[in-house]
Order: sequence, then structure tokens, then C-alpha cells
Amino acid sequence: MRKKSYYIINIITLYRLIMAPVLLFIIFTGNLNLFKWLLPLSFFTDLIDGYLARKFRVTSTWGAKLDSIADDVNILVAVIALFVFKFEFIIQEKASIIVLLVLFAVQTALALIRYKKISSFHTYLAKCAAMLQGVFLILVFLIPGPVYFLFYAMVIVTAIELSEEIILVLLLPKWQANVKGIYWVLQKKTNPV
Repeated sequence: MRKKSYYIINIITLYRLIMAPVLLFIIFTGNLNLFKWLLPLSFFTDLIDGYLARKFRVTSTWGAKLDSIADDVNILVAVIALFVFKFEFIIQEKASIIVLLVLFAVQTALALIRYKKISSFHTYLAKCAAMLQGVFLILVFLIPGPVYFLFYAMVIVTAIELSEEIILVLLLPKWQANVKGIYWVLQKKTNPV
């Protein structure tokens, strides 16, 4: 059962990765109506694979990497959709968006330099930020105007989360998946098992 669960979970994650170019095609054909229904489905698969991985205790380095790539690609697709379908919002909130993009670029560059691959920490803050990002990005396409309170909450939590990941890359000499957060890393350093 464990091996079967592993494959099912990775197939769900692969769905998210495969859907990214499909969603891009939909964006560039200008079909907002189809996009706004398929994007939530893609985000929902992130919840499903994460839940199933925890429930069946099925984790792997490959699965963690695949999940992180699929997450990043889907967020990128949603941001591209913002540029195409909600460009006035992008212009209005460009300062916040630039800050997030710079933090993401720094975190990714540091991970690539240090580990030769992207990070897959999956910290508690990352999970919280991903939830806020998903809810905001789904709602921004489903309802007429953006929910600003949710947008600013998402920006703040994501900025803190990306800052935490930058610090984690600097703290952890070797690539690790599923790190809870800075607190736990520092606890482990001060109280080794």
C-alpha cells in the first residue's frame, strides 16, 4: 500500500506540473472563464498531495523537489495571469510585488548556489503563505475586484516566509526537505540529539 500511495501522490503532484503549460495556453488565448475554474483545481491538488503524503507517511526527496517545483510553477502561472487579466492591479501594487519577486529571486539564487537545486523546506510559514497566496489568487479571478486585506496579509506573510527561507539557506550547509522553520533549526543546533 505504501508504494502505491507514493505513486498516487506523485501523480497528483505531476498533474499540477502538467497543467501549468495548459493554464498558460488558456491565459494567452484570453479565456479567463476557463482559467478561473482550472486554477483552483490545480491549487487544490497541492492540498490533496500534501495531506495524503502526511496521512500515509510517504515522503521522499524526489517528491519534495517535485512538489516545490510544481508549487513555484503554478504560482508563476497565476502571476502571469495577473499580468494578462489584471494588469491595472499589478501597476497599482507594483511595489509589493517587486519586493516579493526580489525576495524570491534572492532565496532561489542562494539555494542554487549553495545546494545546486531549489530549496524544498516546506516550513510552517511556507504552508501558511501558500494558503494565503492560493486563496488570494483564486479569489482575484473569481470575483470582480481584489480583496485588498487578503492581498496585504499574503504579501506580509510571504515576505516573512521568504526571508526565513533565505536565513535557512544560510544556516543549513546541506539541502534538506521538510524543515519546520528557523526556531526548530536553532533548537536542533543548541540541543543536538
